[in-house]
Amino acid sequence: MKRLLSFSTLLMLIPTAALAASEGMGQVWEVINLLLLIGVLVYFARKPVLAFLGERREEIQTNLASSEKLLSDAETRLKEWNEKAAQLEREIQNIRESAQRAAERERDTIIADAEETAARIRTGAGSVVDRELRAARESLREEVADLATELAGKILRDKVGDEDRSRLVDEFIEKIEQGERH
Repeated sequence: MKRLLSFSTLLMLIPTAALAASEGMGQVWEVINLLLLIGVLVYFARKPVLAFLGERREEIQTNLASSEKLLSDAETRLKEWNEKAAQLEREIQNIRESAQRAAERERDTIIADAEETAARIRTGAGSVVDRELRAARESLREEVADLATELAGKILRDKVGDEDRSRLVDEFIEKIEQGERH
């Protein structure tokens, strides 16, 4: 370090001497100063500059290799994600198809149940209609019988006298007695 400081001081004194020289020699001294400066810089700075440049090159190469590895990893992950996305899309499609089939089966089941229920209702309604018709016929028969009995009683009251009534009662009693014997 002391050598560098003393040499730098010497270099600073050279231009002063060059200025003191004549005009014609000024350009020569400028060239000498430049060459001397370049020589000193090369002599003292060559190793640190080369070391710096070597370190910088290694750093750049390391960064480049690291970047390439990161890029490769990113591409691998992207490929994996694309595969997972495609697989997920296939699974979604399978789920949709499965749900569609299940919905169709459910629809068919509901329709079959509805048709069965409608058939039972129709059958039940037919049975109800038949029962109601039978009940209405029976009620009508009873009413006709009541009306016929009432009408016959009225006709008998009007046309049959006391004598006929006595005779009819006697005949009725006789028939009952004969029925008990048999």
